[in-house]
Amino acid sequence: MHPPERLDRFMARANAIYYATHDPFADFTTSPEISQVFGEVLGIWAAVAWQMLGSPKPVLLAEAGPGRGTLMADALRAIGRAAPDFATALDVHLIETSPRLRTAQAARVPGAVWHDTLDSVPDAPMILLANEFLDALPIRQFVRRGDGWTERFVADGTWLEQPADGADVPPGRNAAEGQIVELNEPARAFVTGLAQRVRRHPGVALLVDYGPARSAPGDSLQALARRKPVDPLSPPGSADLTAHVDFAELAAAAHSAGAAAQGPVTQGAFLSALGVFQRTEALARGRSETQAAALREGTRRLTAAAAMGDLFKVLAVTSPGCGALPGFAAG
Repeated sequence: MHPPERLDRFMARANAIYYATHDPFADFTTSPEISQVFGEVLGIWAAVAWQMLGSPKPVLLAEAGPGRGTLMADALRAIGRAAPDFATALDVHLIETSPRLRTAQAARVPGAVWHDTLDSVPDAPMILLANEFLDALPIRQFVRRGDGWTERFVADGTWLEQPADGADVPPGRNAAEGQIVELNEPARAFVTGLAQRVRRHPGVALLVDYGPARSAPGDSLQALARRKPVDPLSPPGSADLTAHVDFAELAAAAHSAGAAAQGPVTQGAFLSALGVFQRTEALARGRSETQAAALREGTRRLTAAAAMGDLFKVLAVTSPGCGALPGFAAG
């Protein structure tokens, strides 16, 4: 028998083992791996954001959770082609703890500087991209029981509830008896750190992930192994554990730390506003029918409401006074 382990500690331990011992892309596919267009339009978006911030030189182009380096490589290629001034002004910084993934990133993004956390990234003007980074950060779960709350622990592959301090539970969720309220403390701390940075220096962070635009109760913890859902309490390290991102909570954290926030907007609306369909068609011209069909199908998956277009949201954390960024004008 092992002593009960709070869910966030179990999740952190399980994911640390998983990412150290697995190729995560054998179990799931992210937007940059679906289509090169995703990284390209985000690269051009970053170039426009840089201009709106006053074109600071030098500037950090950072990415949190850069996967195989595909997004950054695609973004840099587009930036080099369309925004040479930005290309010469930027230094690439990647936030990644997995040695396995760092090796893959180095092959695609030579010259990058790596960091374990945001804390060691230089405090300077910065544009940061984070796609499917926050969802893998460990969550706590609280259960409404009568007039009070319990917190979920894991003990030998089963759930256990222990009394909780109601002050730890995020307010305003209106949870009924037995409903779960989730709290992602590392995500809130990450956004707070970003907000403090963009308050001190010109900057913007683009956060892309899946989850609701408004806070609500519910159990969103999920696990994937071999591209199939499995029990989240499977042996630690055997599956990738994630949870939905509470975008309203993160926008509030940004405001509390003195930054501004734009969005969230749906990924479908955001990419459409950035010209993802036009870029797809430009790439499709001159390709074989099979290649052109694959490009169009990739864009459909990224934007269609029934695929990733509505579930995924986009939130920007910006320096105070930043104008409406591309993709957010109507958000």
